[in-house]
Amino acid sequence: MHSLRWRIATWYTLLLLCVIGLVSIVLFFQLRTILFDQARARIDQIGRDIASIVSRSGPLVAIGEAFPVDEQLALPGNLEHWSSPTTYVEIDNAQGYPIGKSQNMGGVSFARRPSDQRFGVTYSVEKNALGDIYVRDERVKVGGATPIIVKVGERLDVFNETLRRTRDLLLFVFLFAVAAVIAASIFLSSSAIRPIGELTEAIGEIGSDQLNRRLAWTDRTDEVGRLAATFDAMLARLEEAFARERQFISDASHELKTPLTIINANAQMLERWGDRDPHVRTDSLRAIVEESAALARMVNGLLTLAKAESGERIPLEPVRLSEVLSEAVRSSASRAAEKSLVLRLSGDLHPGPCVLGNANLLRQLFSNLIENGIKFTERGEVEVNLAATADEAVVHVSDTGVGIEEESLARIFDRFYRTDRSRSRAVEGTGLGLAIVRSIARVHEGTVQATRRAGGGTAFQVTLPRIATRAASASEAPPEQAFISRQ
Repeated sequence: MHSLRWRIATWYTLLLLCVIGLVSIVLFFQLRTILFDQARARIDQIGRDIASIVSRSGPLVAIGEAFPVDEQLALPGNLEHWSSPTTYVEIDNAQGYPIGKSQNMGGVSFARRPSDQRFGVTYSVEKNALGDIYVRDERVKVGGATPIIVKVGERLDVFNETLRRTRDLLLFVFLFAVAAVIAASIFLSSSAIRPIGELTEAIGEIGSDQLNRRLAWTDRTDEVGRLAATFDAMLARLEEAFARERQFISDASHELKTPLTIINANAQMLERWGDRDPHVRTDSLRAIVEESAALARMVNGLLTLAKAESGERIPLEPVRLSEVLSEAVRSSASRAAEKSLVLRLSGDLHPGPCVLGNANLLRQLFSNLIENGIKFTERGEVEVNLAATADEAVVHVSDTGVGIEEESLARIFDRFYRTDRSRSRAVEGTGLGLAIVRSIARVHEGTVQATRRAGGGTAFQVTLPRIATRAASASEAPPEQAFISRQ
């Protein structure tokens, strides 16, 4: 019973059998009622006819005028007009004793009716030598004389035989239906479950090293077909995710290998030559410090990226973008001054649009973009512009640097991806800065995109959902933090 197929077959069988059984019972009792109604209608008609004759005032035209009506009815043969092989007629006096009856009754009489019974009609079923008889009793007044009792009975042999045959037929049909329903239930449940079994078997054959396989059940459009299509789509997403993770591990291993190799080589030089040659000691220590710092930056970038992409609950509160951008520009001003670059902040700054976000993450997002522009710009400027629409806040970070190749624009936000111009060791970077930018933007339900400037250089556009300005006014008091989880 733990099998879904047997559960479906069992419940389907029980349901149909209950319906068939209920219908059979209703049919049986409905037929019984119809037969009883027919028997009652027949004896009612005869009883009313006799009662009409008995109650009629004046002489009895139909039977004769020589005797009173009760005596006329008691005469042999006068009741045969209403009798039949299955219908019996009896006339009793007021005390309940027979004074006349149809010849087909022989020596049998109906049960005596109490003499104190009121006028009216009663029905009963009697069992006597004639069989089961459905009897109608009616006390009828004979003019001003003593009343008589008119009894009309209908034999129920045919009635009972019909019911018995009907019962046997319904029982046979029910037993046949049981066998047919069980067979049909097993067949239908097996047909319904078979595709699920095939799907389970096919899924079981797909391992982590076979994510490129697909079920491809394009010929099915039912629920199972949609389930198979959904599974194929899930496999595609898993394959893509596994490919990204493998590429991430490969890139991370490659990026970590270089600084670790340099640190190890310089440590060995210190061990061998550090005490003998001051220049070797100085150069080795400097290299170890620089590479350790680069390694620390890479690890910090990986941690930030993991936090942004993990779906953790990140505290969000109303943040005024003009303040975040001012801090990011201020922290990068010294780097721009070292390269004699102009770092400009412009746009809708007073008071500027507000967003629901994490100030530290947003500051890192814009700092990464500004640092990226400074890194690849040798002369000119890096401009940060803040604009707003009714629903969005838009930040443009543009530079006049070397720009990005057209073929690289689609991949610059991938982890560890570095364009040809940035692969040189002379250009600092871990290949994680723009990946962090995209992840932070997604956490804030925003977007980021990069384009080539017509006059040279690169322009980044960050779009974030804007909130009402009055929500930011609450930041003057300790704001109630909101939390979101990136699904």
